[in-house]
Amino acid sequence: MSIRPVKRVVQSKPTLEGAGVQLRRAFGFGNTTEFDPFLLLDDFRNDNPDDYLAGFPWHPHRGIETITYVLAGTVDHGDSLGNRGRLGAGDVQWMTAGSGILHQEMPKGDPRGRMHGFQLWANLPASLKMTKPRYQDVSAGDIPEVIDDDGTRVRVICGSFWGKSGPVDGVAADPRYLDVFVPPGVRKRLAVETSRNAFAYVFEGSGTFRDVSEPREVRTDWVGSIEPAGPADIGNRSLVVFDSGDEVVVQAGEKGIRFLLVSGRPIEEPVAWHGPIVMNTKEQLQQAMTELREGTFIK
Repeated sequence: MSIRPVKRVVQSKPTLEGAGVQLRRAFGFGNTTEFDPFLLLDDFRNDNPDDYLAGFPWHPHRGIETITYVLAGTVDHGDSLGNRGRLGAGDVQWMTAGSGILHQEMPKGDPRGRMHGFQLWANLPASLKMTKPRYQDVSAGDIPEVIDDDGTRVRVICGSFWGKSGPVDGVAADPRYLDVFVPPGVRKRLAVETSRNAFAYVFEGSGTFRDVSEPREVRTDWVGSIEPAGPADIGNRSLVVFDSGDEVVVQAGEKGIRFLLVSGRPIEEPVAWHGPIVMNTKEQLQQAMTELREGTFIK
C-alpha cells in the first residue's frame, strides 16, 4: 500500500451566492484539473438565518450533476420539470442536470436557526452532457453507515466502501462520497483507488493527515461567526488535497475528526464554464446562453 501524500491544506473562502447566501467555497470556478471530475464544493453551514434565508431562486444548470448533503435544517427545492421536495438532516439530493434544467433551492434553518450542509458539483463527460435530467432524492435512513471495531463511522453516500454501497447510482463519474468520523486518538487507514483524484474536507474536530513526509495538521471545530484565536493556516473548514496513492492515513485529535472523503475517476476532457453551465467548448456555452434567452433551454 502507498500512502497518498498531502499536496496542501487550504481554507475555504467566504463567498456570496444565490440571492445573498453567505457560504464558504472550498474550491471551484478556476482551474479544477486536480479535482477532476469534480468542479466545486460549497460549505453552506451557517447559524444566522439572515445569512441564508434568501436562498437560491430559479437558475439554470446544464452539463453537470449537483450533490446536496444536508446536516441540519431543511432545503425546499423545485424544478422546471415539476419536481418538488424537501431535504432534511442527513438527506441527499443528487441532481443530474444533463441537457438543462431550471430549479431553485430555498434553505430553512432548524429550531436553533442552524442551516448546515454541502453542495458538490460533478462534471459530466461529453457523451452525457445532453442526457435527460433526473433527480435522486435519498432519505437519511437509506444511507448505510458502517462502524469499525475502533469506533470509526462511515456513511456511504455514493460508491462502495467496507462492504456497503451507497444508494446513489448511475453517476457518470463513478465517484465515492463518504462522511467519515474517526474517534479521539485513533489512527485510521482508508483505501482510495490509485486511479482516482481525492480530497478531504474537515468539518468537525481536529487531527492530522499523514503522508510520506511530515504530517499535515488541520483543526476545525467551530461553526459560528466568531472563531477562536489560533494560527490562520489551520483554521476552520480545511480542504486537504491529496496526491496519488492507494490509501489515506488520518490521526484523530482529542475530539476526534469528521470529514468528507471524496474521490472520482478523472474525465480528462476540455471544460468550458460559465456559472452553472459547464460544457466542452465555447460554442456550446454560447448555444446554451442563446437558448436561455430564447426560451428553448429546456429540452
